[in-house]
Amino acid sequence: MLKAKILFVGPCESGKTVLANFLTESSDITEYSPTQGVRFESCWPALMKDAHGVVIVFNADIPSQRKEMEMWYSCFVQQQSLQDTQCMLIAHHKPGSGDDKGSLSLSPPLNKLKLVHSNLEDDPEEIRMEFIKYLKSIINSMSESRDREEMSIMT
Repeated sequence: MLKAKILFVGPCESGKTVLANFLTESSDITEYSPTQGVRFESCWPALMKDAHGVVIVFNADIPSQRKEMEMWYSCFVQQQSLQDTQCMLIAHHKPGSGDDKGSLSLSPPLNKLKLVHSNLEDDPEEIRMEFIKYLKSIINSMSESRDREEMSIMT
């Protein structure tokens, strides 16, 4: 059985923990509580080690968070030599904020990444299905890589 290490990264209060708990069918969070321990950049190298994928979450309703995404992409995808297919962007819309999917334009290289809008209040199953597709692509890639490695050992 393959195990994939997928990182959820992004600015403070973007919805990372809520989304991760929802996608893993963990407990419901009713009030905001900052996730401690990973706010410090000195922890990042340990977190990034052996990661198979990165999900960059941002609050789509806060323009300054869109600007931060390039830094997250650079640190967690480019510097780790991950492929763009191993990265997923989630434009998270908090309850009551609306769901304006049309007005979000991203600059290169972010515009090449898979972008999914999430609104757990209006359409929770859409984000679950998109994440499952993303996770399947990560697992397929890992399986192919393992198969190539096994073939190289046998030859």
